[in-house]
Amino acid sequence: MVFSRYVEVGRVVLVNFGPDSGKLATIVDIVDQNKCLVDGPTTGVARQIIPYKRVALTDIKVEVGRGAKAAALKKAWAAAGAQDKWDSSSWAKKLNAKKTRKGLSDFQRFKVMVARKQKSQAVRKEMKKLKA
Repeated sequence: MVFSRYVEVGRVVLVNFGPDSGKLATIVDIVDQNKCLVDGPTTGVARQIIPYKRVALTDIKVEVGRGAKAAALKKAWAAAGAQDKWDSSSWAKKLNAKKTRKGLSDFQRFKVMVARKQKSQAVRKEMKKLKA
């Protein structure tokens, strides 16, 4: 098994637990083998020490030095286009779809079910024509 995502300074992470859950941050410094210092000046994550168990590493990397200040991090974040890369990733799209589905009302869920049934019926009908 070859790892492609390493804990390193400049790695963009997704916080998956706590009050900042679902927000992006950047690793600014490594404290020890269990914790790192993260900061997300554009995403609203305050500079804090957070355990690795509470973050998920992404493929996105920002070029910053160790212990970078918030202003330098903000500038590097914009230069790397980290937010755009994240928004275009399938991971972000999946999380966004899940959030949208969670916010649906009962009637909206019903409409989605009916639309799915109609779509699958149309697909079945076309497949039947193609087979014949």
